[in-house]
Amino acid sequence: MPVSVKNIFCVGRNYVQHAQELNNAVPQSPLLFTKPTHSLAEANGREIIFPGDRGQIQYEVELVFHIARQYEPGIKLDDLVDQMAIGIDFTLRDVQIELKGKGYPWVLAKGFINSAVITPWQPFAGLKAMLDVVFSLDKNGQEVQRGTMKNMIFDLPTVIEYTALHLGLGQGDIIFTGTPAGVGPVLDGDRFACKLADQELGNCIIKLSK
Repeated sequence: MPVSVKNIFCVGRNYVQHAQELNNAVPQSPLLFTKPTHSLAEANGREIIFPGDRGQIQYEVELVFHIARQYEPGIKLDDLVDQMAIGIDFTLRDVQIELKGKGYPWVLAKGFINSAVITPWQPFAGLKAMLDVVFSLDKNGQEVQRGTMKNMIFDLPTVIEYTALHLGLGQGDIIFTGTPAGVGPVLDGDRFACKLADQELGNCIIKLSK
């Protein structure tokens, strides 16, 4: 995991079927939120502890990209992104529903400790090479999510430009780019394996605290 991680930016509802499965409207522009760096955890086979007393937790597998240098208008994406990983955006779904109902920010639902799990970083092969590459998530040995970049509502160049315009984007920032359909609940002892082109990049076991 790069020691230079500074900001964690995330895109919500970036796949149509995922927005639909949660009965959410499809956004007209990238829906951005952030996670604190305390939420980072590596999918390196170890046990990861989550709160067991805050309602249902759900998994959301995503492609994650690492920014190598300061964003400048007109910069080529392949010069800006140097590494990638598969991540799981874990969400306290009951907490999120309550917060949304009150019109409050999602940070308590999305930013809890260890909620941003990522595999070891891989070299970024370039946008064109990655468009059709499948990323997926297995839960206890069974595939539960599968997606590709070409099915994103807002493609990676759009996400990067929008994030840079509104929040700034620089060296060490990382971006979770949204999850395909198939999100579901997390139970104590579940093992999650993150795959790229059907090759496992990392895994973890979830332990719910009492």
